Amino acid sequence: MPERLRQILILGLPIIGGMLSQSLINLLDAAMVGHLGETALAGVGIGSYANFMAIALVMGLGSGVQALVARRRGEGRPAETGAPLHAGLLMAVLVGLPLGLGCWLAAPWIIGLLSSDPAVAAIGHDYFQWRVLAVAAVGMNFAFRGYWNGSHRSGLYMRLLLGIHLFNAALSYCLIHGLLGLPAMGAQGAGLGTCIAQYAGSLIFASQTWRVAPDAGFRWRRPPPLEIHRLARLSLPNSLQQLFFATGITLLFWIIAQVGTAELAVAHVLVNLALLLILPAVGLGMAATTLVSHSLGAGDVDAAHRWGWDVVRVAIGGLALLGMPFWLFPEAILGLFVNAAQLIELGIWPLRLTGLGMVLDAGALVLAQALLGAGASRTVMLVTLGNQWLVVLPLTYLLGPVLGYGLLAIWSLYILQRGLASAIFALMWQRRAWARIEI
Repeated sequence: MPERLRQILILGLPIIGGMLSQSLINLLDAAMVGHLGETALAGVGIGSYANFMAIALVMGLGSGVQALVARRRGEGRPAETGAPLHAGLLMAVLVGLPLGLGCWLAAPWIIGLLSSDPAVAAIGHDYFQWRVLAVAAVGMNFAFRGYWNGSHRSGLYMRLLLGIHLFNAALSYCLIHGLLGLPAMGAQGAGLGTCIAQYAGSLIFASQTWRVAPDAGFRWRRPPPLEIHRLARLSLPNSLQQLFFATGITLLFWIIAQVGTAELAVAHVLVNLALLLILPAVGLGMAATTLVSHSLGAGDVDAAHRWGWDVVRVAIGGLALLGMPFWLFPEAILGLFVNAAQLIELGIWPLRLTGLGMVLDAGALVLAQALLGAGASRTVMLVTLGNQWLVVLPLTYLLGPVLGYGLLAIWSLYILQRGLASAIFALMWQRRAWARIEI
């Protein structure tokens, strides 16, 4: 186990570092905007999750590229790993540019569906319009992430990503408050800063990949149609899963908005804090994607099976450790994001549940990614969406707006359903049907 743990950590820690940096940037945005008031925080929350819906259709490119690159390396064909990346970049542009423009034009209608509060909707509209202009850049960045994670060089991706996030934070702060001669844009300045940083990131990733990886076939060429078809077959189910998951999260926020604006503002903070716990496990899951796909490429199903469970054990320990401050010091943590005592009081027990309950999520977070590495993207989509749309959302509406139990009941249900998802994915992993999938 020590040697296997070392391999998991060597591959997983850089991915975790990059993903934590993204989570910290989201938390920093929430902290900067949160001190503008609960209306601004609620507006940015609505805009953020509407943007999540927009970028969902290109997010699956990351796992698709990663699975193909790792599989080719496992098969002893490293010179062919550039083709999946080329296909991913092409698909990101062809899907992302028209999608971003369409969402920009439809922003008044989209945000109007999500909030009936004119002040919240106005802030959400401006923030959302800036964010969706970067959909193509987000897709390209996910493709680059898949390439470097699948190539066992996640450290390079992490170092570049950290620099991009620092630039994002500094630029957003200046645009929010009007520093260094820039206009004071308030909450929408965070959206513009993120948009600019995403495109800057794409340019940086492209130049570094061109410089470091010419031996892996990165020199630009038109990807073969077969490679585009393979990538689409792997990525489309995951992208649809992300789309419906994002739509479900946005609908969850709409349900919470029916309870109250204060609940909506606190829920936005809770989700970003929960991501601080979830993303390390997702990062470990991405390490499992590479390890499982590489083992299957080498024809070793037993090794692939063991990697899944080994990574789950590491994730459980990590989530338990990271969750401790959330249930020990909830008031202090919430005070970093909101000033009002009533908002802090509203979020104390949901935040404690987040710290205690995230361990239940380890199996779902890791084994879903491991199944993606095996090519079972359709199965992951069906389980995730069935759990969310057939169980969580109907019960959330019943508990909240209908029965009036409030934010604590809604958040408790959210934590419990993640435990159910973990149990389902654990059973599927143990049965090994994924070992017969060819990609």
